Amino acid sequence: MNFEAFRFLAPRLWPDVVEILVVAYVIYRFLLFLVGTRAIQILVGLVILSLSYFVAVFAKFTMISYLLGVVFTYGTFAAVVVFQPELRNALARLGQSRLMRRFSRSDRQSVAEEIAEAVDRLARAGTGAIIAVEGDIGLEEFISSGVPMDAKVSADLLTTIFTPYSPLHDGAVLVRGDRFIGAGCVLPLTQFKVADKSLGTRHRAALGLSEETDATVLVVSEETSSISVASHGLLHRHLTPDQVRDLLSGAVSRLEGGERVTAPAG
Repeated sequence: MNFEAFRFLAPRLWPDVVEILVVAYVIYRFLLFLVGTRAIQILVGLVILSLSYFVAVFAKFTMISYLLGVVFTYGTFAAVVVFQPELRNALARLGQSRLMRRFSRSDRQSVAEEIAEAVDRLARAGTGAIIAVEGDIGLEEFISSGVPMDAKVSADLLTTIFTPYSPLHDGAVLVRGDRFIGAGCVLPLTQFKVADKSLGTRHRAALGLSEETDATVLVVSEETSSISVASHGLLHRHLTPDQVRDLLSGAVSRLEGGERVTAPAG
């Protein structure tokens, strides 16, 4: 057999293999990122529409194939709007770097201790609270729904804000670095159906924000006095103040035992 005709493929062998592996990894990470978000439902819908389009073309259903073609033509713009929170979250994660932090390790440890002390006091008193600690995705858009602040994080101030019947106790406190940037803020509720009826509005808001951003959201239940943390759409329940401190200080990168308490609506 004459292999001369295939010699031109040899120089491209390794680049092609590397390219295939890179593309496969990107697709894998993309699908892994979508799992558990509302975007996965939309992606499934797009796959169904694509299959329907090819069936319509194969079966020569002119009108159906034309209408689906129009949907795909203008669907890109709609997808950008619908996937906006997920795209923002993905781009922020892409730009994450351990070398770029807003405050030092010692400041982070101090903030973690203050917040852990505050949630401990609130839990012992049976006082409800919700605290959102900003990650790499900014929380500026939620400040306008409450009262802007610029104060150093402290356990005393945090417990005072959530004192029952105080003007700001119903909303969320936003934390950036070692500063409070907002109080009494309204957070988006989760887009999914919450099957557990014991979870109130604070837990739903914490899950909603954790689905749209990379914030770490702490919740103290007024009914059970338990401490929970919502992160990336997962809810970690019945935590101790020590666990909260370790998570916020970076002593642990993630908590074990998180559960997805939401399910697609309908």
